Amino acid sequence: MTKQLKRPEVLSPAGTLEKLKVAVRYGADAVFIGGQAYGLRSRAGNFTFEQMEEGVQFAAKYGAKVYVAANMVMHEGNEVGAGEWFRRLRDIGIAAVIVSDPALITIAATEAPGLEIHLSTQASATNYETLEFWKDLGLTRVVLAREVSMEELAEIRKRTDVEIEAFVHGAMCISYSGRCTLSNHMSMRDANRGGCSQSCRWKYDLYDMPFGQERKSLKGEIPEEFSMSAVDMSMIDHIPDMIENGVDSLKIEGRMKSIHYVSTVTNCYKAAVDAYLESPEKFEAIKQDLIDEMWKVAQRELATGFYYGTPSENEQLFGARRKIPEYKFVGEVVSYDAEQQIATIRQRNVINEGDQVEFYGPGFRHFETVIEDLHDAKGNKIDRAPNPMELLTIHMPTPVEPGDMIRALKEGLINLYKEDGTSQTVRA
Repeated sequence: MTKQLKRPEVLSPAGTLEKLKVAVRYGADAVFIGGQAYGLRSRAGNFTFEQMEEGVQFAAKYGAKVYVAANMVMHEGNEVGAGEWFRRLRDIGIAAVIVSDPALITIAATEAPGLEIHLSTQASATNYETLEFWKDLGLTRVVLAREVSMEELAEIRKRTDVEIEAFVHGAMCISYSGRCTLSNHMSMRDANRGGCSQSCRWKYDLYDMPFGQERKSLKGEIPEEFSMSAVDMSMIDHIPDMIENGVDSLKIEGRMKSIHYVSTVTNCYKAAVDAYLESPEKFEAIKQDLIDEMWKVAQRELATGFYYGTPSENEQLFGARRKIPEYKFVGEVVSYDAEQQIATIRQRNVINEGDQVEFYGPGFRHFETVIEDLHDAKGNKIDRAPNPMELLTIHMPTPVEPGDMIRALKEGLINLYKEDGTSQTVRA
């Protein structure tokens, strides 16, 4: 008998209301956002209650859900007002809160009954006994620690019916699921209460310190300064493993990323899930297209994290980049006049008459064209539009839809790392 595979949820980041709408339009089954309290992204565009309400209503039109991350580590006094805050989220229609601190979990469960609670990755859940523990306390889903291997994930799935949410794309932490105090020590910004300054991504010097002598910086004697920074995770070509092992939700990290990133990555994972559930052969046929698509958006180098073994030095950021994104985000479609074959676009980066660009939209739609008949908002013919957020019109014989994105090949010289340890300057 053929095994019946469950469709996993594609869960996308939404740092702002605009990003929420983009993620949902591009295929997210759910989005996670931050409120103005109890989260770990103080610099993200955290939502007011009014924005949450608008986001929930928008998502509902597409059959999507909205979760709120409230995953900070509580200190004395932080609990004041938490019960009322959780009740407000429940009444707005938030589908679940993502929490790590046991005190906040207790407050949410007792003071906002009916509000679903998911365990945050900050709680470092790495075994099925832990999932069962939280299940007994009423939690319905656990976000696994990023340190869980694929073999462990499979074992966890066999032994518990708790919903499993697992990261598939985005930043990795140099510490154990975010449990780091580097930022606290080095910039007095509390990493576990939303203020992380990402000290691990800074560059550090190396010193020679002979006994009894002055320390000597080796800057200039070594190829570059050191960091503790990991490459990003990407599981786009391993989605079959996630689905076959019963993951309920595929989580994409990046609430502070651009709409270009959110739309591209969400589009790819939605297409990957749809293709594999149709047939393994369909997934294999589009797998390389999905991988290539990922490299059209700005991000760090990519690897599979801990899923297939402990990361080595090759999963750390050092030296010249070994691979780079090839495109830049230049605009989005606001409207399209099919009769006149004119697209109105909102510019996000410099656009020139004659630029070779790619349009893409939800459902993994793509086509390439050339910018022709460029006009400004007043109807003046122009050959260059340098100012972001201006409304422009272009001649567009191929139909496009509002919300479609436009990207162009990057220009400039970039240093690429080669396998023999040397570097090569190429034009992007």
